[in-house]
Amino acid sequence: MKSATAAILTIVSSLLIYAPVSYGQAPAPAPAAKKPAAAEIKAVKIRATVAAVDKDAKTITLKGPKGRMLTLDVQDPQKLEMAKVGDPVVATYYEAVAIEVKKAGAATPGVTVQESRATSKPGENPAGAVAREVTLTGTITAIDRKAPSVTVKGPQGKTETVKVKDAKNLKDVKVGDMVELTYAQALVVALDKPPAKK
Repeated sequence: MKSATAAILTIVSSLLIYAPVSYGQAPAPAPAAKKPAAAEIKAVKIRATVAAVDKDAKTITLKGPKGRMLTLDVQDPQKLEMAKVGDPVVATYYEAVAIEVKKAGAATPGVTVQESRATSKPGENPAGAVAREVTLTGTITAIDRKAPSVTVKGPQGKTETVKVKDAKNLKDVKVGDMVELTYAQALVVALDKPPAKK
């Protein structure tokens, strides 16, 4: 469980680190105007029980506290040997979003998607994690400081006008600057019982 959780938390928390840090370097010249950035992460933990184990299909079905069912693929069929109907399971769902404005030319409009999986090691309680991170980069085409809002042109040419929560965030933003939006989701699921004694 620890290795799967650590892998996903690394992925999700990496969204929150945007300020580059340099150690052992000479002081930089006077900094240029700092572009705004913001990030938020949320986590929801639920307890469930194993409702079904299908060794042929390599799936496990979980039943949540309100009776909702969720079937998950299991990469390692040996993990299914350790799970039994009725076993307790704990699942944590993470969601993070980060927005950063970058200087014009510092990024290229586009969309990238990264997916990853992690699983517990042999002998550990069965656990697994899946994560997905989508990054969209667009160009600011208009700024309305009175509204306050910005219009962003996405990589396919579609524009969207977005309200800005705090007008102060527009202070150093210029038309042509880039906006990078990163959205990440992760699900960590683990059998919630002591490992079998050897």
